[in-house]
Amino acid sequence: MIVAPGATIGIVGGGQLGRMLAIAAAQLGYRSHILSPEASGPATEVAAAWTRGDYDDWESMRRFGEAVDVVTYEFENVDPHTVAGLAGFVPLRPSCLSLDVSRYRPNEKQCAERMGGATAPWRTVRDPAELAAAVDQLGTPAILKTCMFGYDGKGQARIDRREDADGAWQAIGAPSPQDANSAPAILEKRVDFLAEFSVILCRGADGAIVVWDTPENVHRGGILDTSTLPARPEVLAQASAAVELAKGIAEQLGHIGVLTCEFFATVDGPIFNEMAPRVHNSGHWTIEGAVTSQFENHIRAICGLPLGDAGLVVPKVRMKNLIGEDAARWREILSDPCAHLHLYGKGETRPGRKMGHVTWLG
Repeated sequence: MIVAPGATIGIVGGGQLGRMLAIAAAQLGYRSHILSPEASGPATEVAAAWTRGDYDDWESMRRFGEAVDVVTYEFENVDPHTVAGLAGFVPLRPSCLSLDVSRYRPNEKQCAERMGGATAPWRTVRDPAELAAAVDQLGTPAILKTCMFGYDGKGQARIDRREDADGAWQAIGAPSPQDANSAPAILEKRVDFLAEFSVILCRGADGAIVVWDTPENVHRGGILDTSTLPARPEVLAQASAAVELAKGIAEQLGHIGVLTCEFFATVDGPIFNEMAPRVHNSGHWTIEGAVTSQFENHIRAICGLPLGDAGLVVPKVRMKNLIGEDAARWREILSDPCAHLHLYGKGETRPGRKMGHVTWLG
């Protein structure tokens, strides 16, 4: 099914990813309609319409779906069961399967393992007693994470000694499991890695796949700080295996749109960390640094259009997030002729909040 230019694209989520998706959609002649529980957000200024409603509110979701021609989402922390209802009367791309796998950490670990990918040793834990047993099994150092709703280092706590386990459980605020088949937290053995990197690909409705060059990522305080291309040789040596795994995951899920998989480069090869069924922070550099950005190719894919070239336009690219007060340096950044500044229009500056990013070419 092709959704022709002039149609309206529904985007679940009104943050900066929704903003950049709406900008890319407008460039191709589409209108965007946002669904978000907030009264406004970064996507407000560039969208044709905005429905305010909670992500688990079926009535708001239904009205939103009836007003658009195709639906996508900018983040995975939404209820797949509510979103699934949309698929009965409007195309939903990527599908609920991608959403269901990526929003629950054990599911994405198992998905990668079924495809032959390596993951850090892990255990699901439902209460402090299970956590203590998992620490004994895996050893330390380890990281305790919520199974859902974690991002930018939130919902995570380090366990360097066995005695840290109770404090870590309290720190992440893990709730009781709501059903017997789920767990509120996952314990992962900490990986001794050489570098972090991501594989960003886009799979079209016809099954065609394009892959962007592999960025090397540096995180600070759990938040992505920089993405740099080309990555160091030790990363590039492992990129092809990681790309094949990511492609396999996309095929297995029947994914349509951008899919991002994050990896650790280790002495034993790439270790799969997590995935996102959407455009991703480590791909922001593609706006200026690639022939076709991740945002444009995502719009192309969900609308059934041919995918654009994902190749680099220059040999070297670097992207840096502007966190909190970093965005106040806009005048200094703009004085650099090689810098491309993106500010997200967020009203309140807070520590740890992504306010924008800057990309340097060359």
